[in-house]
Amino acid sequence: QIMRYCIICKMKSFTLLSLTSTAAAFTSNGSGRQTTRTSLSETKADLQELANKLNPSVKYWDPLGVADARYWGLDETATIGWLRQSEVKHGRVAMAAFVGYCVQSNFVFPWALTTSGMPHPSTELSPPEQWDALPFVSKLQIILFVGFLEWYSELNDNGEPHYMKGGKPGKYPDFKGGIPHPVPLNLYDPFGFSKKRSEEAKARGLISEINNGRLAMLGIFGFLSEQTIPGSVPTLTGVVKPYAGEVMAPFSADFTL
Repeated sequence: QIMRYCIICKMKSFTLLSLTSTAAAFTSNGSGRQTTRTSLSETKADLQELANKLNPSVKYWDPLGVADARYWGLDETATIGWLRQSEVKHGRVAMAAFVGYCVQSNFVFPWALTTSGMPHPSTELSPPEQWDALPFVSKLQIILFVGFLEWYSELNDNGEPHYMKGGKPGKYPDFKGGIPHPVPLNLYDPFGFSKKRSEEAKARGLISEINNGRLAMLGIFGFLSEQTIPGSVPTLTGVVKPYAGEVMAPFSADFTL
């Protein structure tokens, strides 16, 4: 049921991010608040080198020149840090959205959605229609929770620099030590698997994550395009259900402005 929120998040910068061969890098130290401050100041040359690893055929491709845009008067390092953070974040949202779309199309939880006994929206509905069928309060809870995750990632750095000031793009801060009550698991690497991996394995994992995120962005938009414009993605014709709603208006079923 988080599909509609995921759609909005990706649409805001999908065009920008799909046209630049930037990437996101992160590693988890897995040690709570005991961190070592590091600085990662990347340049356009670093993007070009990374692009060759991501796709040796396409290599560096930035027809809109976003790496040279200097948004809000920022310098090159801050601009590239922002672009890389944006891509990894949208790639992760897209991967969650793609998997969620496939699961929601075939399975919903058997228990009640609300205390009044309302069931989860049926698989007879497409994922966007399932979102529309949710109570307004349910939608609000989902968006507020995701908003909290966004707020926390920006304000709690676990002692590391911000991603626009030399920090590692895509690194999500630990909950432990940052929230004033016990939190059993972190959002990233909750079971501590990543901290046991070698640096070489982490580097390979980064390349895979970025490429998978890009593929997921194309995949979820393929679903949505075919739903809203039947026949626009021939391979999905008859696979996904048409949708007559507005994918960019998450509360259109509740109210209009």
